Amino acid sequence: MSEETKEPESGKPEEQLTDPRTPVRLGYAGASQLEAGESSSKLQIFANTERSPVRAEGLLKQPLLVREALSALYEVVSSDFRYVPKDRTAYLAYQRLKKQTAGQSAWQAQQAYFDWLARNDPSAWVVLDPVVTVHPDKLLFEVFSKDEGAYAQMAIDWSAVDRSGDLQHGTTNVDYSKALFDGVQRIRSYRETKLSIGVDAVSVASDAARPPVIEKSIQLPDSWLRGFLQVQAAATLPTTAVRIAAIDLYNVLRHLRLNADKKQGGRGVRVELVPGEPPRLVLEPWELVIATSAGPFTGRQPALVRIWGRRRLSLLRRLLPFVETVDIHLLGSGLPSFYVLRAGPVTFTLGLSGFTSANWSQAVGFDQLLPRDRGSEAAATLSAVLKKLGEVWVASADELAKAIKKPIADVRAALQLACQHGQVMYDLSQDRYRFRPLLGGAIDLGRLVYRNAREKVAHDLVAKGAVKIASENRIYGVGLELTGKVTVTADRRDYRPQLTLDDDGRVRGAECTCAFYRKHKLKEGPCAHLIALRIAQAQEEERRRQARGAERGTITLETRTYARRLPVATGATGESEEIVQLSLDRQRLRIRWGPRGAAKLRVQSFVFGSVAEARAAFFERVDDLEARGFLDGSAG
Repeated sequence: MSEETKEPESGKPEEQLTDPRTPVRLGYAGASQLEAGESSSKLQIFANTERSPVRAEGLLKQPLLVREALSALYEVVSSDFRYVPKDRTAYLAYQRLKKQTAGQSAWQAQQAYFDWLARNDPSAWVVLDPVVTVHPDKLLFEVFSKDEGAYAQMAIDWSAVDRSGDLQHGTTNVDYSKALFDGVQRIRSYRETKLSIGVDAVSVASDAARPPVIEKSIQLPDSWLRGFLQVQAAATLPTTAVRIAAIDLYNVLRHLRLNADKKQGGRGVRVELVPGEPPRLVLEPWELVIATSAGPFTGRQPALVRIWGRRRLSLLRRLLPFVETVDIHLLGSGLPSFYVLRAGPVTFTLGLSGFTSANWSQAVGFDQLLPRDRGSEAAATLSAVLKKLGEVWVASADELAKAIKKPIADVRAALQLACQHGQVMYDLSQDRYRFRPLLGGAIDLGRLVYRNAREKVAHDLVAKGAVKIASENRIYGVGLELTGKVTVTADRRDYRPQLTLDDDGRVRGAECTCAFYRKHKLKEGPCAHLIALRIAQAQEEERRRQARGAERGTITLETRTYARRLPVATGATGESEEIVQLSLDRQRLRIRWGPRGAAKLRVQSFVFGSVAEARAAFFERVDDLEARGFLDGSAG
């Protein structure tokens, strides 16, 4: 049997033949714009004529605040922080284009450039216009960045708008072009600014002044749409909430602006949380400690969480002068994080994915936290939730559970699925759910469950119990070495995938004995067996995490890393941090300790006569470290 005709279980499936994109039609009766006069201005935002009409109109009471919030929203939707290696291809293409357009007018040269961009870089056009939802209590804007790494939601309370006319509730897209962004910059405090959102932009003075009709059809990649839904659904997961002041976030951005990243060392932000003490933000690799000033951490358990994507926080810089408080919601180390900025009647929520689109390992681990369809009973609960939420527009999970008379756990699971399906939006700032269909039509959910065919095969292998973790080896300074055994009945053989994950969950090395890996290595992405091993390891980590607060008697493999900040000695110029790593491997216990950042840590190994004795010694040291004020950095 040839590789092309083997069963999907073999890990060498045919890639899907359908176009992995979702077509979206957008139509606007005119181009959104700002009409500025001497004493007043009109902000006209046209809504999508392909969707149900919405309407909102009124005078902005704080136009400068809205201007900066809309500017931050535009920076998010147009941002792209993906690494771009040095390449002369684009420059050479530019030189050819320059020769071809030498005798053309400016307009013709611009059209030639756009045509070239559409042919050679289609992803440059793949940006869904902002999603706007008119609700009884708020006006909401949602966007997702081009690099699939940042989600933003801006909410304007109706108390900030002196409304005229009735609201027409619903969800639509709005035309938010670069021209509108430039117009928004002309909003001034000494001019009254009138906001108008609708299909016909009712504030247009006359038909003669009406801009030309705009129609466009975009092709959203499934990866972009999947990322939008997943990052937003991640907000519904249990989080650790931390409040800091706006000046604390400013201090982080100021240091990052004045200091370039170093090639050596980490590039994350460690959040140290000790009950009763102000949260501390530690910038790597400088080990700069920023003690926050908004008050002590009110949680019950100490924690140490490491987050990434700190450069993307610069997208918030324009809004910071208006911000009163910043709430950070942390899911855990390497997982998405959310920043809720409150500025009077305007609330701005920024969600960061926690990993780049190329980091498949962390993405696969994150997938394990999100629910999947659970049968007909879950579908019935989901249908009831959507029906009720479509009537009331906004409600909490408790209110919905009482209304449809279902258990709160089932309702929360249904709401999380609804967020993944693009039907519901979670308002993290108010802990409430809002009815918001992302697209006008139905979303083909079957294409969004998995990133590619190999990932589907990997999940099938795990579900059938064909994946075993043969060994785990934790090496300080390197990470976790995993060796697996994947039994594939269609191939009548076992495969041996191997992974090396660093402390951040990123892949440092990967190999497999299958033909796909031998042919492509990782150039075409990981094989199904490597993905299956990572899924199995993520499930095992989640099982261990849940068992930490329960019965300790079943643990045989465990690694925990503890950290404690040492007091500053007299005459010293900085703070230091002590690290202790405990590794339990059946009858063996290994302890590593020393200052953070040291090339080598001191090591002490013990071998016990039984697993029970090694386990008892492991938890004895765990209790001692926690009693001495060490933070468990592996529990995030």
